[in-house]
Amino acid sequence: MASLDITKMWRDPGAPADSFYLVRPECKDVPKSKFRIKNGKTLSERKWRAAFSPEGYLDIGKTLGRIHRGGIHPSIRGEVWEFLLGCYDPKSSHAEREDIRKQRRTQYAILKEECRTMFPVIGSGRYITAPVITEDGDPILDPLVLQEAKAAKEAKEATSVTGASDDYEMVKEDDKRVIEWKLSLHQIGLDVARTDRSLVFYEKQENLSKLWDILSVYAWFDKDVNYCQGMSDLCSPMIILLDDEADAFWCFERLMRRLRGNFRYTESSVGVESQLNNLASVTQVIDPKLHQHLDKLGGGDYLFAVRMLMVLFRREFSFCDSLYLWEMMWALEYDPDLFLTYEDPELAADKSDESKSKAKSRQVGKFERENMKNAGKAAEAPLPISVFLVASVLKDKSDKLLTEARGLDDVVKILNDVNGNLDAKKACTGAMKLHRKYLKKAANTHR
Repeated sequence: MASLDITKMWRDPGAPADSFYLVRPECKDVPKSKFRIKNGKTLSERKWRAAFSPEGYLDIGKTLGRIHRGGIHPSIRGEVWEFLLGCYDPKSSHAEREDIRKQRRTQYAILKEECRTMFPVIGSGRYITAPVITEDGDPILDPLVLQEAKAAKEAKEATSVTGASDDYEMVKEDDKRVIEWKLSLHQIGLDVARTDRSLVFYEKQENLSKLWDILSVYAWFDKDVNYCQGMSDLCSPMIILLDDEADAFWCFERLMRRLRGNFRYTESSVGVESQLNNLASVTQVIDPKLHQHLDKLGGGDYLFAVRMLMVLFRREFSFCDSLYLWEMMWALEYDPDLFLTYEDPELAADKSDESKSKAKSRQVGKFERENMKNAGKAAEAPLPISVFLVASVLKDKSDKLLTEARGLDDVVKILNDVNGNLDAKKACTGAMKLHRKYLKKAANTHR
């Protein structure tokens, strides 16, 4: 009996998950993950498989609460994310999903080949960090680019590279979209070289080039957004969790459906500006004293929170904890019509009048249920949970900000001190509490 009690005590803290995402031994200052794999709390492979019918239909309601309480076991994280991000409909069968997967892989192969014909380093197992073109469309004959292009030609027998040792055939480009795309390629390469470099995974050239390929193809695929810094932080986990490059691309594409508005810039506004305005509104309601103080310091625009919202706290949490935070967020925000919303927006809109019955469904995430219940009471559209996560971090540091911040530099320093030290579960719990408080106060204001 005593040995059983000891075993139970040993298991209670849970097993660390860092071993699934190995860190290079020379990187000594990488924060340890607070996430633990816990029996009975973390969504295990057995519980995940048990949520499917023999035909493959998923009762996702059996998994959402468990994901919120204890996260997802790393061994199944990739395939669970595909559902949470709306890649697949939980009401689809194994056969239907396999058909969709094949179609998407074919579509990605076509996109990638289109990109390769414009720039042969794509798909070569290499990547570039030097500019290849000017804004006027003139080629830049950088020796490093020529070397990579020549190597790509030898590997792929690309016709756009001549057989000469130093002749990569580059001509003036007139198509504005192609110019814009080629202008982004070296910035993607520079960001790839810096992304998650503490991980052993990125010691392999093939993984760096895979990340570069996916981001380069996405920049061509999404002509309105192209590529912006920060996207590599969002894409990196996808290629670590999903072996197939095409599957990782489409998982990233679904994540960008949620976040692409943050990366859209115009001459008059920053893409993430609307979320910053929302953050200001939330803080003003739940902590008016802090909002007033920040405004007095010149931080009323909340630009100091841009990074948190742009890359979903990748810098504020350890790598493993940021994945845990993301899946908790997506489980809390989950809408079973997410796949339909992406694939057939008109049909999804026709089903919107079912929100009252959905608000009581366990197939809907807890955060989303609260938004649905509040739908008729609030004047504004529902805010994403990410806004409340930032608000919870500010609330947690409220006393320190009020007493020690004498300028914006102090605000940034205080918030930077939390990097790698935040607790994902605590942050999510705090965000949910602030969300309920905000909805209650906002409803009273609009009466």
